[in-house]
Amino acid sequence: VKSEGPKLVPFFKATCVYFVLWLPTSSPSWFSALIKCLPIFCLWVFLLAHGINFLVAHRSASRILAGLIFSAVGDAFLIWQEQGYFIHGLLMFAITHILYSSAFGMKPLDLKAGLLMGLVSSSCYAFLYSYLSGPFTYLVAVYIALIGFMGWRAVAGMQLYNDLWTWTKLSACIGAMLFMVSDLTIAVNKFCFPVPYSRVIIMATYYAAQMLIALSAVESRDEEDFKKRS
Repeated sequence: VKSEGPKLVPFFKATCVYFVLWLPTSSPSWFSALIKCLPIFCLWVFLLAHGINFLVAHRSASRILAGLIFSAVGDAFLIWQEQGYFIHGLLMFAITHILYSSAFGMKPLDLKAGLLMGLVSSSCYAFLYSYLSGPFTYLVAVYIALIGFMGWRAVAGMQLYNDLWTWTKLSACIGAMLFMVSDLTIAVNKFCFPVPYSRVIIMATYYAAQMLIALSAVESRDEEDFKKRS
């Protein structure tokens, strides 16, 4: 934490700038898009600070970086969601979840965690279903399946029962859960009914999720440092 914390200072500052400026969503602009995406840009820098060789050598880290890039594009699209770009943002974040799932890997499988995440995802879609219409009926279903799968792979990596967990796996797990909370709040607020303080909930959980998932990418570096010290 001591070694990674200073690299995250720009991210925390950029997040503070977003919440301090609190630009109105009713008047989207490239400036508001920049302010919204700035914390994610800082997470790009956080991963790049570990070195290009590190990213090339560890595909999980490079996939998380790619996911952050697609996230920033999705954030920009969502600035103009009322102008018809919501589906574009949805697609960008769907790709992000595929990349994150790939980064987390398929080992260990942990079918119990998969069943649990499947039940949670199904329950969320069942709740939203009656409010959906047109293409969103199946687009939201696919999106929920993808983020639920991503959540499964993050939870499966924890392995709490046999003491094989690490702080980076814990951050991936918590990050995935916060991402699901953020996206569920977006869906309920957009399709069902207004959620009090929805923007604060959505963005606070979203930024925290992205930071934790970015932190999970440094696990390979931790393992290398441990081997060197040994």
